[in-house]
Amino acid sequence: MLACEIDLAALRRLTQRMAREVERKFLVRDGSWQERAEARISMVQFYLAVTGERSVRVRISNGSRARLTLKFGSDLRARDEFEYDIPLADAKEMQAFALGKVIVKTRHHVRHGGYLYEVDVFSGEHEGLVVAELETPDKVGNAALPDWLGREITGDIRYSNASLALNGFPPAVG
Repeated sequence: MLACEIDLAALRRLTQRMAREVERKFLVRDGSWQERAEARISMVQFYLAVTGERSVRVRISNGSRARLTLKFGSDLRARDEFEYDIPLADAKEMQAFALGKVIVKTRHHVRHGGYLYEVDVFSGEHEGLVVAELETPDKVGNAALPDWLGREITGDIRYSNASLALNGFPPAVG
């Protein structure tokens, strides 16, 4: 039995809405970003519900902190997001209800041009996939992007974490 019962309507009334974000996502071309990495976080994440317009995710960071995330909206570039800390023991118990594959990755924080990039190096079922995300309140022009970024995959549903969990590694695209 989970020690934490979640009443989504009550959570919505009791918490502030998080800011809407503009997200760009890229495959990573090479490892030159590693010399600029400032922080590293080990993550295990899984999905409890996924539809075209919403998802419910649990993420365990560094084996010591757990968060429940609710995302709403069909536009992968800008979605409403709500996050809540949950007891670690509950998160571990919820993992038994995960849809699809559990995602295992290491997130690196890398600064470039005044922006913070999150570079996710996947392991386990998704070994070999390296993706960088940039979340900002507004769109960043291509000229300001670092050269270690490869093809932009913003909006490509195959590279969303929910799709990776449900469908596995995307096929190579020419």
